[in-house]
Amino acid sequence: MRKTVVVLDFGSQYTQLILRRVRELGFYSELVPYDATEQEVTKLQPAAFILSGGPASVYDENAPKIPDYVFKSGLPVLGICYGLQALVHQLGGRVERSDRREFGPAKLHVEKGIGVFEDLPAEFTVWMSHSDRVEELPDGFEGIARSENSPYAAIRSLDGRYYGVQFHPEVIHTQYGKEILRNFLKKVAHLEENWSMSDLSEELIRQLRERIGGGRVILALSGGVDSSVVAMLLHRAVGNRFIPIFVNTGLLRKNEPEEVIRTFDGLGIKIHYVDASERFFKVLDGVEDPEEKRKRIGHTFIDVFYEEAMKLRELYGDVKYLAQGTLYPDVIESKVAERKAGAKIKTHHNVGGLPENLPFEIVEPLRYLFKDEVRALGKVLGLPDSILKRHPFPGPGLAVRIIGPVTREAVVLLQEVDHIFIQELKSWGLYDQVWQAFAVLLPIKTVGVMGDYRTYENVVALRAVTSEDGMTADWAKLPHEFLNHVAKRIVNEVKGVNRVVYDITSKPPATIEWE
Repeated sequence: MRKTVVVLDFGSQYTQLILRRVRELGFYSELVPYDATEQEVTKLQPAAFILSGGPASVYDENAPKIPDYVFKSGLPVLGICYGLQALVHQLGGRVERSDRREFGPAKLHVEKGIGVFEDLPAEFTVWMSHSDRVEELPDGFEGIARSENSPYAAIRSLDGRYYGVQFHPEVIHTQYGKEILRNFLKKVAHLEENWSMSDLSEELIRQLRERIGGGRVILALSGGVDSSVVAMLLHRAVGNRFIPIFVNTGLLRKNEPEEVIRTFDGLGIKIHYVDASERFFKVLDGVEDPEEKRKRIGHTFIDVFYEEAMKLRELYGDVKYLAQGTLYPDVIESKVAERKAGAKIKTHHNVGGLPENLPFEIVEPLRYLFKDEVRALGKVLGLPDSILKRHPFPGPGLAVRIIGPVTREAVVLLQEVDHIFIQELKSWGLYDQVWQAFAVLLPIKTVGVMGDYRTYENVVALRAVTSEDGMTADWAKLPHEFLNHVAKRIVNEVKGVNRVVYDITSKPPATIEWE
């Protein structure tokens, strides 16, 4: 097992970013709650600890504490924001409420260019987010950087084992943030890089081969990034003992089932195809409420998939495993829910709703990866860009992009509009510049004029957003000429549409999808 940089989570909104940055630098890292037991952490073979930020004050009644095993381990420690304050407080220094809170960009003045600041400039901009600050250092510590409002914006122990920074090196707003983390890992902790996608792909394939053995494994394949990467891993691991199941709900994009089948056929993977569109349209008949749509689609998908899985089990007899594309953020959410009584965490679509008595063992090869890592892994495995760079697509499909009842006619109309929009984004070289783009069919009609005739037809909205991770998003400033061209094509080519509008709302306050 590889050595792990253990990130202890004290509740910062940026904690997962720390993990991602460490991995981007080539070091394996895992996130654990601050109250994880010594036994849980020892299993990870820790090589260094990073203490995250958090919303608490060290003087709060139930303030999170750094576990004793961190200090006993003798390993290098980097405290970030609250992690720094907890380190100082528990080792005998003094932290107090600051007269001035410090949020946003601040100028950092490096007083000693050693350790985490080795080979960095004497001044640069960092991202602060705190209202407490360190006033007095523990014995055996020294200040190595300051800001206007933090006399000890960065500190270290004289033996070089402990470092602390009041700012957030993990966010993109901190200049040289990656270099600070790299210095900690390489020059303070003296770690060797141990995390690359090419090595990982071979490791995952070997693990899957050993786990599945002579049995067969099934997967609900959508053609999206996650399930496609799992499919490639399983294909490499067990060949034709892997059976991907593709369920056509009738709510997919234009030509999508054919394109998915053709793509995977070209990769040597034969898909078990199920056309269940009639069944989905039947359960959606007359339904307008978006949550009810999602619920009915989810239940129907599970029923269809379960029935097909049982047919395959009966046919082959040795279908023992069910693979899923669960990612690390979903695992983290589940752990948080387990530890926080009554925590309301959404159920991930990969892991929720399947019958409890399902006679398969669950296989989750991506459970320690972030989305960007999954894409990098897919590239190593040889997946085409048409899959790896595909925009996110909702599980319920076009049903939640049709505001109002879902009918075959509405789906066909929306498929045509969406196809033109995406086709033109690609043609103009704009597709890869936006996080997500799609069309929405609105439940209204408006008057128009086509030739000498009055029309009374549908309105469609186009939506395109830019984003880092989908948590927040800004509307994409697409060129006016492009939007004009797309609107003309839609109105001229899609019968039943006489008006096109463009959504210029950011998230928040809006969501990316309309339903």
